[in-house]
Amino acid sequence: MSQVWIEAALNGPWGRERQAGIPVTVEEIVADGLAAADAGAAIIHVHAYDSATGRQNDRWETYARIIKGIRAKADVIVYPTIPLAGSDYAGQNAQRRFAHTAELASRGLLEWTVCDPGSCNFLRFEEVADPSAGFVYQNPLGDIREGLRLSKEYGLHPGYAIYEPGFTRLGAALAAGISGLPAAIYRFMFSDEFAWGFPPEAGHLDAHLNLLRGVAPDAPWMVAGLGVDIRPLIAPAVARGGHVRVGLEDAPWGTGWSNRQWVEEAARLIRAAGGEPATAAQVRAGLAGQA
Repeated sequence: MSQVWIEAALNGPWGRERQAGIPVTVEEIVADGLAAADAGAAIIHVHAYDSATGRQNDRWETYARIIKGIRAKADVIVYPTIPLAGSDYAGQNAQRRFAHTAELASRGLLEWTVCDPGSCNFLRFEEVADPSAGFVYQNPLGDIREGLRLSKEYGLHPGYAIYEPGFTRLGAALAAGISGLPAAIYRFMFSDEFAWGFPPEAGHLDAHLNLLRGVAPDAPWMVAGLGVDIRPLIAPAVARGGHVRVGLEDAPWGTGWSNRQWVEEAARLIRAAGGEPATAAQVRAGLAGQA
């Protein structure tokens, strides 16, 4: 029986006006993280917020409280985002963008990090006619290299969000040039609501996998996305040896399910497909075999 990782992405960059159920305060995020872990998630991904404004705030101290709060009661991998350059957040150089990552890693609080190897246009299909809508999600090469530098220095696994196939090619090429870099995780991003990448269909997953086999054949991968119901890809992912991310960051806007319910449903579908949700210890062991 295959061990399938479940990652729970608890909130994302959305405000509650877009995704009403997201946890915002440290206490809410910790509670949701623990509930997701109890339901079968081995990996927890979080965005920290300013509780007064309900907007993302990437202070390392806030992330430290979240990570410690979850890991005090559950053995899970917890990792933060980085500022979403190009959207509502002010531009900054690579060192500033990853400053909280460096601080958390130096304190021994991180195992994974975000390092997205490419840039793309972000626009929801329903906003196509609005000339003021959308933005470019920016990941300049300097930022990508800084994320990979920190990953090597602190032994972090870089998480590659693959919005477009070229992200896989660039991410693999950069990783191949860094001796001693921990294995990168390729997270194939699907969407129903955004006009990038592929919709969640098995044939499109195979296109991603055909490319990955050519450039990083042994790399771990998972299905994920934004504005997407990823459930149609869970059984195909299990059958092909992959892993799964769910949660309120990824779910269609306005979902009525909680993070716990999304994880419970993922676990149910994984078991129905012949897999078993992995523990964090099993995730770490699998990644150690990729070194």
